[in-house]
Amino acid sequence: MKILLLEDDIMLNNAIKQYLESLGHAMISTRDGKTCLDILEDNKFDLLILDINVPHVNGLTILEELNKKKKVIPTIFISALIDIEDISKAFDMGCYDYLKKPFHLKELHLRINRLLQNKIVPLQHKRLSKNYSFDLETTTLYFNNEPHILPKRQLLIISLLAKNRSLVVNYDMFRTYAYEDDEIDIATIRAEVNRVKKVLKEDFIINVRGVGYMVERPN
Repeated sequence: MKILLLEDDIMLNNAIKQYLESLGHAMISTRDGKTCLDILEDNKFDLLILDINVPHVNGLTILEELNKKKKVIPTIFISALIDIEDISKAFDMGCYDYLKKPFHLKELHLRINRLLQNKIVPLQHKRLSKNYSFDLETTTLYFNNEPHILPKRQLLIISLLAKNRSLVVNYDMFRTYAYEDDEIDIATIRAEVNRVKKVLKEDFIINVRGVGYMVERPN
């Protein structure tokens, strides 16, 4: 998942960011509400994790601003506040969950997993293997959260597989998406996929004999 974290406590911010990155999520974090709004102007996210009491613009106001712009992003609030009015306001504005500080990082992970299992998040950031992930919005392949640069054709192949993760991508789909040419033969497609596999640091592309290729959902 691609997650934006807003938390003004530097130690907690770093702890959450590092923990969720270790689980394979792509993280952008900030400690300032105004900066958070600026980031949201230029980026798409699968999930927001927002503290409420932060400098300049609080977390509730951020969600309120998103609602005004009709931007719907699943949101988990994390806060030391226990005022039922604040909690009620958060849920009234459409937040998915509310986690009271202090909390165990694994609890946050469990809440995120529940959100995924309920299929609330239309993922823009797809995990492909232990260390590889793909950002559908920017068409960027990442290895350990660092961009792995590929030639255009190879990137199109990875993009098609990522969009159809857990499904078999047949040769006709490769012809249409990666080549825009119905006359490309299967041997040419296989050769290009093999070149992709050779430059990857982890082998996550599965050959489905006689049909095409696929990427399974990582455990």
